[in-house]
Amino acid sequence: MPRHEFSMDMTCEGCSIAVTRMFNKQGGVQFDIKLPNKKVSIDSEHDVDKLLETLGKTSKAVSYLGPS
Repeated sequence: MPRHEFSMDMTCEGCSIAVTRMFNKQGGVQFDIKLPNKKVSIDSEHDVDKLLETLGKTSKAVSYLGPS
């Protein structure tokens, strides 16, 4: 399963909870949130555009860093 890394403007635990909620609804995704680094690593068969769309629903700025 491909692993993708994203930079996300997360400032608090509430931000990471919002990301967790989004991916728990979507399913088929394993992820790791690194709040101090403002990064989210995602293992998923979904394409990058779909992952960006899902992360964008949190209303936080997000950018794709690339595969890891």
